[in-house]
Order: sequence, then C-alpha cells, then structure tokens
Amino acid sequence: MKKYNNSNQLISNKIFNKVLLLSLIPLTLLSIIGFSGYTEAKTNSNKAKETVTSNIQVIPSEAILPKLIEYTNAKSAGPTENYYWENGTAKLSNFDTLKAGEYKFEADDKRRSSTARAILTYSQYESSKGSRQGQPLEPPFWPKNNPKTAITFSLTGKTYHGYQFNRSHSIADSLLGKDSYTSNFNFTTGTRSQNVGANKNGGMRYAEELAEKYWRSHSNTTTTISYQTTPVYNENETIPRGSIVDLKSSDGIIDIEIVVINSSEGLDIDYNSNDTSTTTSEAPMQSSSEPTTSVEPTPAPEQPAVPDTNYTTSGNWTIAAPGMVFISNTNRYYSSVTNPQNYVYTTQDNANASGAVRAPRGNQYARP
Repeated sequence: MKKYNNSNQLISNKIFNKVLLLSLIPLTLLSIIGFSGYTEAKTNSNKAKETVTSNIQVIPSEAILPKLIEYTNAKSAGPTENYYWENGTAKLSNFDTLKAGEYKFEADDKRRSSTARAILTYSQYESSKGSRQGQPLEPPFWPKNNPKTAITFSLTGKTYHGYQFNRSHSIADSLLGKDSYTSNFNFTTGTRSQNVGANKNGGMRYAEELAEKYWRSHSNTTTTISYQTTPVYNENETIPRGSIVDLKSSDGIIDIEIVVINSSEGLDIDYNSNDTSTTTSEAPMQSSSEPTTSVEPTPAPEQPAVPDTNYTTSGNWTIAAPGMVFISNTNRYYSSVTNPQNYVYTTQDNANASGAVRAPRGNQYARP
C-alpha cells in the first residue's frame, strides 16, 4: 500500500511539473516581446532625439559671414524663419577689463559700429523698467533714404507696414537702460525684421528676451550676465549683414551664441549706405555709477520741441495730440495713457522710425 501511494505521488508530481512548465512558457514569451518592444521604443526615441539635434545649426566662427551673405542675398529669414539661429555656446572676448555694471562700445578701423560689451546686473535691468530711457541714436552711416515698405513674413503670414530700417541697439535699453544711449556705436542700421524678427520675438529681440527672462526668474540676484554683440560686415559695406550675440551668466545657466540675420523677406537691401559721412565719437569703458570724462558721445537726433500743452486730459486719461504718440518700454505706442511720465512722448513718424509699432490692444493704463 505504501509502495502504491509513492508511485501515485510520483505521477502527480510529474503532471504538476508539466503544467507549471507549460504555464511559464507564455509568460516568458510575453517578457521577451515586452523587452523587445521597450528596446525598439528606446531606440526610436534616441533616433528622434538625434534627428532634433541634427537640425540645430552650429557653424564655426569663420563660416558665419559666408552664411550671412548667403541668407541676405537670398532675402531669407534663415533656418528658424525668425531672422536668427542658435550657434552653440558663448564665445566671449576681452571682458577682463570690465567689472559688473560696466560696458564698452567700439568702432572698427572704418568707423563703423563694432563690438559692444557689458557685464549686466539685475539692478540695471530693474532701473530700465517703466519707460524707455532715451531716444535711439543714428548709427554711423545711417541711410539718408529710409523708405516705408511692406514685409510679409512666411513664419506668421502677417505683413509689417513701416520703415525699412530701424536704429537697432547692440545692447538693449531693457538691459542697459540709459547707458545704452551713451554712444552711437551701440547702434547699427538694422531692418525691422533684424530688430524683432517675424513675430516680434525673433532677431535681436530673441537674445534680449533670454536675458530678461533670466532676470525675471532671479529677482535681486548678484549673478551677472556677460553680453557681447558684434556686427558682421561684408568687406567695405557700411550696413552689417547680421550680428553675433554672445551671452553667458556667471552661474552658467545662460551660455549661448545667437546669430542674427539683417535681411527682409522679399526686399532688396543695399548694404552700402548712401551716407558717406563718418563719426568720431568714442565711448570708452564706463561704469554705470561713474560719469564719463572722455570725449562726449554723439547726441541724439534733434527732436522737435513738444510742449506739454500738445496733449490734453480727460479724467484720468492723457490724450496725445494728432500725429503724436506715447511709446512704452516694450516698443509699442499708444494714443492715450494714464501715466504719461512712464512713456516717451514723440511724433508717430519718429516712433515708426525707431522701430516702435502701434499696440494691437489696450488695457487699464493705455489705449491704442
């Protein structure tokens, strides 16, 4: 009896083992298929990342001018369709003599605006809020003829109507404040699209906004941003084909080079200005806390006198006279505002020539 029971037990164990083995086979197959699917998905994900990375255009310094000539001759908005491209990490130079808050604007041997440098601080950004800190200066070789034109942008499908050229800051009012107006070597002749791109967030504006966003997210920080803009000219031309903007924060969060394209879709640009005059103004290294003791910078273009009586008031609103506007620090202008001291009051023609545009909508403080 005992032997019979053992035999039956042995048979039962064999049957159990077979059942267990058969049940494990599907699970093993599922695991293999699942791992294979994960591996394939991971591989596809990596391929996607490689594809995105390969679309980023980074070219060596010596190839930037030929690339800018290619884009400007083609009347192109460049690879982003927004008049700029990112070109790797910042390539700063000659910052060893500058301290926090100081800046330097240079001219080249042909008296054209050359490299502008600044070590920007949060306090400079903060002090520039509220309104523009000055009127744009005429850059060297500013064209005598600045026609009104129309630029249709492929990126947005919208059309800009206004002056072809802007007095374009190398280091912006929003970053350097009133000190950005101390020399006309901080300005170049730029197309409207070079200044703000196709969607008002491209061109030179793209680089400026990177710094502004950093300051907004790092309130009252002691971190600085080294900011360098170098206009790029083709041989003896007096209007740059573009600019190279390098910026790097002292904490390393920002570290980028941006190449800006000075062209306009559909427009022929003459990069040789018909103004053959040169300028002799210099703007050596200065501190935002010390007065300039060297040669005086070129003054801003003379503006017509605008007495306060040229605008009227209605309740809390100040209303611009016909042909006059209020320009905000965001480069938009309005016909009525509640705090006129926070705006630049000037003619609409001057506003358009400086690159400002009429605000598309109003708020409780300003109306178009």
